[in-house]
Amino acid sequence: MLNAPEASLADSLESARKLQATFSNAKLHIADAQSLFDHRTATDDENLKLPFTFADSGGLVDPKSVGAYVKAQLAFFCKLKFQYLEQKAKDQYIKIIVSDDAPSITAADNKELQETNEAKKRNLKEQKAKLAEVQNNIRTLAPLVEQDYTRAKSLSEESVDLARKILDARLKLTRLRQAYPQPRLTIPVALAQLDAQVEEMHQLADNLQSLNEHVNEVEEKVKIGAREVERLRVDRAEVDKLVKQSKSEVEDGRVLELCDWYSTAVRLHKSLHSLKFFTSSSENELRLSYAISSTTGRATHDISITFLFVPNTRQLADARITGLPSNSDMSDVIGARIQSNDVPGLIAAVLARARAEVG
Repeated sequence: MLNAPEASLADSLESARKLQATFSNAKLHIADAQSLFDHRTATDDENLKLPFTFADSGGLVDPKSVGAYVKAQLAFFCKLKFQYLEQKAKDQYIKIIVSDDAPSITAADNKELQETNEAKKRNLKEQKAKLAEVQNNIRTLAPLVEQDYTRAKSLSEESVDLARKILDARLKLTRLRQAYPQPRLTIPVALAQLDAQVEEMHQLADNLQSLNEHVNEVEEKVKIGAREVERLRVDRAEVDKLVKQSKSEVEDGRVLELCDWYSTAVRLHKSLHSLKFFTSSSENELRLSYAISSTTGRATHDISITFLFVPNTRQLADARITGLPSNSDMSDVIGARIQSNDVPGLIAAVLARARAEVG
């Protein structure tokens, strides 16, 4: 069962074949006219063959050369006719003079002959005019006929070439169908697959961008970690130096163990509470810095909490918070914790708020 494109292709091929057959059977081949004319003008009688009209191959020669030869022959025939008429007139004149019963030639006979000659001349002139008109039409129409013949020949060759190309295309199509059996990829399915691939490429590009951002963040964390390791290495060198000095000064070895335990406990406390560092610029001021990370671990926010105490007491006087993600107002929480002098509760409330905003 042929589908619509295949049926249309078969109809086009059949139309091209019909056109080629019609053109071939139309007998428009002017080149065959030469052999046909030679066949019809061929004769076995040597007296009827004109030597100037036949070439070496048996066909007629070029009409231009024939025309020149015809002019020479016409001139010769004119002279021959004049001589024949002259001799005939002389012979008749002698017979009339010598003969006893000579026919009488009157002025009426001469006038009748003159009228007959004039009628024949007029007829000959009309025939020559018609012949000239026919020759003029032939000269005018011959190039047009040649152009039409050339165009028809080129169209016939083009139709044959197109028919051959159509056959080659059908052969290639058959081979492709054999090489790629059903189900084949149609244009709508290919477009849908292309759209799906484009969408997938967009998603992959977004994933690649997010991965590159994550890689950049990890690289930044690695740099920060490297700096922290370098700082800890320096601190370790200083601590080792202090340990060596303390070993020489302190006799009790438990002091070093307690110092190590305290340092480990402080580092553990800082890591559990995301505490980066803490400083005390004066006796009544304490500054804590925290690094709050999101649940995905890609974003980190630094929050700073500064506590001010009443001098020489442990009473909380004021607290300043900077670095919250949404810059939310926590004055009510700060006021309540100052009244209750609850520093750990204030720190816990601030960290809880920050982690909730970071997500």
